[in-house]
Amino acid sequence: MGFDQQILENSLHLGRKHPYVPFSLQIFDSLPSTNQTVWELLKQGSKPGCVVIATEQTAGRGQWGRQWLSPTGGLYLSVATEPKLEVTNSYQLTFASAWGIASQLQKCGISVGIKWPNDLVLSGRKLGGILTETKVHKGQITQAVIGVGINWSNPVPETGINLKSWQTTQNLQPISGVEMLTAHVLLGIESGLECLHTEGISILLSRYLDLLTNMGDQVYVNNLLGTVVGVTPQGNLRLKMAEYDQKELITAEIFVEPGTISLGYCQSSV
Repeated sequence: MGFDQQILENSLHLGRKHPYVPFSLQIFDSLPSTNQTVWELLKQGSKPGCVVIATEQTAGRGQWGRQWLSPTGGLYLSVATEPKLEVTNSYQLTFASAWGIASQLQKCGISVGIKWPNDLVLSGRKLGGILTETKVHKGQITQAVIGVGINWSNPVPETGINLKSWQTTQNLQPISGVEMLTAHVLLGIESGLECLHTEGISILLSRYLDLLTNMGDQVYVNNLLGTVVGVTPQGNLRLKMAEYDQKELITAEIFVEPGTISLGYCQSSV
């Protein structure tokens, strides 16, 4: 059974009182990469709000050039946006999307959290992830594509979880199908971007931290133990250090860039 665009459009209509992003939907059974397709459409003249959706990707991409396995049954979508942000603040788009999607699913009774910097987690396992790509001119982000992958009914590794199976184990069905899930994801991205652009990064970051599952985790950096105490507006992890060298405190707090350590799913370690 294919993707029913009418169900998606009806769900979006019901969930949007005051649309913030002018969504234009394009749906495919299979694509190499939804992000790549959106970039191609932008070159052809598509506008911000262009949305590409696929139920399978054959060359999906994750953070830092990693392969994103995207088998049939999952949800893979990308949204074009035109943010007014400095390039140093590009992670704010990822934070906005992660918070928006997680909070939207929480309204449905699904206890989704965020794992720094860009993963959505459920019951301690990975439900999905976000990949934001940008184009920059003179230090300003001129275009951005926000890509999201969510496990719906697709097979997942041990550290993953899919939403359809989770609902069965909980004897719940707040999300009836991949079309409704897509609507909630798009509504979440929209609400996150609206929060960032109208209320500012301080409010957004506070809400992001409320859903961050890593708060209080302990990690080692260069053999020194630190505790996660927050995230900076630029996306760096804030660690409070508790190590001493020759009876002197080395530093009270350090900032760690995304991609330099892994918090993992089984235990918090480098």
